[in-house]
This record gives sequence, structure tokens and C-alpha cells, in this order.
Amino acid sequence: MTPVSNAEKLVALYQGRLHRYLGRACGETELARDLTQEVFLRVSRVAIPVASENQLAGWLFRIARNVALDHYRQRSRRPEETLDGVDSAKGASQEMTAALNQALSLLPHLDRDVFLLREMSGLSYDEIATACELTADAVRNRIHRARVQLREVLASSLTPLRTSRIRRTASRYE
Repeated sequence: MTPVSNAEKLVALYQGRLHRYLGRACGETELARDLTQEVFLRVSRVAIPVASENQLAGWLFRIARNVALDHYRQRSRRPEETLDGVDSAKGASQEMTAALNQALSLLPHLDRDVFLLREMSGLSYDEIATACELTADAVRNRIHRARVQLREVLASSLTPLRTSRIRRTASRYE
């Protein structure tokens, strides 16, 4: 039996969490899979630091965040067409996902990253602080600010969706 390398241990421990974070950060499952592979490719090229589990998670998610930022920069250099509206044929969960993705895109990049690292990857404030090179208090503040902004944007954007869905349902019974 061959010994398991440190990189393989990191893949086993963090692949799912990284994929969830990158999936929400970029909004596409296939792209998140590619970006997750890119993270582990970068990890395989460097010496893995000897550190506590929190510091190691922060280091790994800093690489993931940099991979996502690189992707955003490349995407902004070659803009693609995007759909501005929500298709009325989509289900409620798809409407909610679209509204959430749009609300997340309105957040400043660092606030969005901090929020996603906490909510999608379950990192602690200290791990996020390491990943984003912030203090734990700054992380706490940014998460709070992101939650407030998301709540406001979602409350205003979902009200028209609910109203139109109610109208569609009511028109079926007339």
C-alpha cells in the first residue's frame, strides 16, 4: 500500500468545501469543478506549509480565492453576453438562485468572498482572516455588512417575483 501524500490528504479533506465555495463564487458547477482542480494543481506545485489545521485551511482557501479572482479578471477582459432577466418558465428555486446570484454579484468582491467562505465553506473567522489577509474582527464586520446588504437586495428583488407568481397562479383559476 502506498503512503498518502499531504496533497492527497488536502484533497480528501477540502475538495467538497472548496467546490461549494467556488461554485457559489462563480455561479457555475462545471466551472467550479475546473477551478477546484486548478487550486489543487497549484497546491501540488508548492511545498505545503507545516501549520495548524486552521492556518492550513486559510492558506488553501487563499489559493482558492486567488484562483477565483484570476478567473474574474480574465472574464472581465473578454466579456460575454449575460441574461438580465429571470425566465418566467423557471421554478421558484431557480428564481431564488438567480436572485441570490445577482445579489451576491452586487457585493464588493472582498465582502462576497468573506461571506461565501463562511456560509458555503464553513470556515471559521480565523481561517477566513488568514485566507483574505484580514483580522478576525474585520471578517466579522464584513460578514455582517454582506448579510445586511443581501437581505436588503433580496427583499426588494423577490417581492416582484412573488407578486408575479401569485398573479400567474390566480390567472389559472379564473
